[in-house]
Amino acid sequence: MEEKKGLSLGALTAAVVTSSIGSGVFTLTSSLAGGAAPGPVLLAWVVVGFGILMLAMSLNNLLLKKPEAEGIHAYAQAGFGNFAGFVSGWGYWLSAWLGNVAFATVLMSSLGYFFKVFAGGQNVPSIIVASIVSWILTYIVNRGVESAAAMNTIVTICKLIPLFAFIIVAIFVFKGGMFTAHFWSNVASSVAGGDNTWTQFKSCLMIMMWVFVGVEGASMLSSRAESKKDAGKATIIGIISLLVIYVLASVLPYGYMTQTELAKINQPAMLYIFQDMVGKWGGIFIAVGLIIAILGSWLSWTMLPADTTMLMAEEKLLPSYFGKKNKNGAPTFSLILTAALIQIFLFILLFSQEAYNFALSLCTAAIVVCYIFVGLFQIKFSYQNKDMKQMWIGIFAAGFQIFAIILAGVHFLMLVCIGYIPGIYFYYKAKKEFNIDGGKLTKAEVIYSILLVIFAVASIVMVATGKVSI
Repeated sequence: MEEKKGLSLGALTAAVVTSSIGSGVFTLTSSLAGGAAPGPVLLAWVVVGFGILMLAMSLNNLLLKKPEAEGIHAYAQAGFGNFAGFVSGWGYWLSAWLGNVAFATVLMSSLGYFFKVFAGGQNVPSIIVASIVSWILTYIVNRGVESAAAMNTIVTICKLIPLFAFIIVAIFVFKGGMFTAHFWSNVASSVAGGDNTWTQFKSCLMIMMWVFVGVEGASMLSSRAESKKDAGKATIIGIISLLVIYVLASVLPYGYMTQTELAKINQPAMLYIFQDMVGKWGGIFIAVGLIIAILGSWLSWTMLPADTTMLMAEEKLLPSYFGKKNKNGAPTFSLILTAALIQIFLFILLFSQEAYNFALSLCTAAIVVCYIFVGLFQIKFSYQNKDMKQMWIGIFAAGFQIFAIILAGVHFLMLVCIGYIPGIYFYYKAKKEFNIDGGKLTKAEVIYSILLVIFAVASIVMVATGKVSI
């Protein structure tokens, strides 16, 4: 039998780029303009780009040197024990289905372009339709239907063609004078929250990190490379390519509209900006492509959280029923639990002031936990193998994630702790089922669990008292 050739450098780089680009890029400009002028935005892109590149290089290194690790949580488990593996895996699972909530809000906002009843994406009709879509996708995945190569190709085309068309037109209509007029200072402090460059920089971090959520999947493609050298090169070229695309898509509009106009434009912002640039057909062009792309991505991300809990069950971090498959090979319990939580969260969005930003912030905060563990394990593994270069890459990777979440999202990280409360129960049930440590939590695990509960309760109090708004 002829041996399959691996992906070439060009093919692998393209796969890294296309697998990472999601719906977030279509909403970037308005989200960023709500808090920052173009100067701080560019500064934030440099910092975030460097941090994400360090993370991707860490993932690539660990994938090549520890290929036996399955799932991103496996690094935390291998380096710091079962409870760390649970915390990382459960965080990844939380992030995956919270990402689907963000998909839902963008999808309904896009449909709102054609049907005004869905305008804004977070009213009752929007929640009803989004809920129906969520359960239909869950049913499809539960029937064992996976995204086919043909569908992935269609989704990729629907993402990239509108995106590149927008960037090309934005270059032609770009006005340098408008772009530089208020380069470092906000023209409307009421919109942006102040003129301080540091404050503006911080406002960008969570939004920018959100569009890189899923970069770990791109790094996993490295295992399909023709050579290990190509894997590392593709990771670097792919991340830099993504950074260029994101910077152009988010910054060029500052040279077409004022920051105040961009901040107030409806989401998904790219749709309405492009319509203003070229006319009505531009809005339709972006909207149709975005709707198809979101549905395809949502299908893939419906499988992702279920796959995560299934892997955790195989590692005995969750009870065995999380990994139990039906006759179609799908983990029914995990799928239904995830869909039910998405449903609850969709209803909560009715009371959220900015549903999309809230969902993306929680999704990003949850996955930061996993990324920090990746960086920490990269440090430990590299130190043990006396590889100082890789150790420093791990230090930068973990350091960036910690730095960003402290600056921009500690309160979101505390809110995520609420999601760990049922997870701790399931972790305890797994230890009991598999008779690990006598079927009980260790003293250290009890302490860590209590801390998570304290943070969760504190976040609930902050929401109830209005100190944190959703």
